[in-house]
Amino acid sequence: MTTTPTPALVIVSGLSGSGKSVALRTFEDLGYYCVDNLPIEMLPQFVRSVSSGDDAPPKLAVGIDVRNRVGELAKVSGWLSAVGELGLDPRLLFFECRDEVLLRRYADTRRRHPLSHLGLALGEAIARERELLRPLRQIADTVIDTSDLNVHQLRRHVITEFEMGDDKKLSLLFESFAYRHGVPADADFVFDARALPNPHWDAVLRPLSGRDAGVRDYLDRQADVEMFFGQVSQFLDAWLPRMNADTTRSYVTVAFGCTGGRHRSVYLAERMAAHARAEGWDEVAVHHRELD
Repeated sequence: MTTTPTPALVIVSGLSGSGKSVALRTFEDLGYYCVDNLPIEMLPQFVRSVSSGDDAPPKLAVGIDVRNRVGELAKVSGWLSAVGELGLDPRLLFFECRDEVLLRRYADTRRRHPLSHLGLALGEAIARERELLRPLRQIADTVIDTSDLNVHQLRRHVITEFEMGDDKKLSLLFESFAYRHGVPADADFVFDARALPNPHWDAVLRPLSGRDAGVRDYLDRQADVEMFFGQVSQFLDAWLPRMNADTTRSYVTVAFGCTGGRHRSVYLAERMAAHARAEGWDEVAVHHRELD
């Protein structure tokens, strides 16, 4: 008789605007089964539901934040204990950020704060949210202050913090960027795609990105693109395993740049990530600096 392995469970919480959504997307890239805004009282039921059967996901990430009912947030310890009784050892990851940075982020995105329906000013809503989430903050296993982190750095934090298994492999991050905004400072390898045919000059393809089928089909047909991809993939296939043997290294970032960071670099990052997964790399994530 075979038994279903106990899944890993990460609870993602924190202040609105501090990076929870970015973290959940990163967990999804890392193969976690993700659910956002789950009512905390439903956590044990959710775990029981998805943990049974031969196709049960091995890793779970659940977003729980101030959108929950206030009374339930105060009972977080009890709900986590109920999950523990199911055989799981959940980790609570909490994101926080300085008030002035949160105010600037809301001004930049023009999003509404989840507590704005209470008639509070933005600063008051942030203060109230801190108060409501204090029970989660106090029992968090890991607290990450994102005040001075960009999206890329935040994703790297998550990737390196939550590598799975005793036999760790490199975590690979494939990133696209625009040269006009500078080369990512923390990239380990940078490949320049500006010499490749540019979909920007096709009026139909211009509003699309390298994620879209039209752009992919266009670039798939270009001989220069195939040559570029073949040579880069051959290089990475040769050297990434050697870097994996370096026990002091836990991650590698491979960056592809083009003029606008929208078409060629995005296409290459996505395609190379798919290639890496096909080659057996387990921890693979993608970040598009100009799009995400």
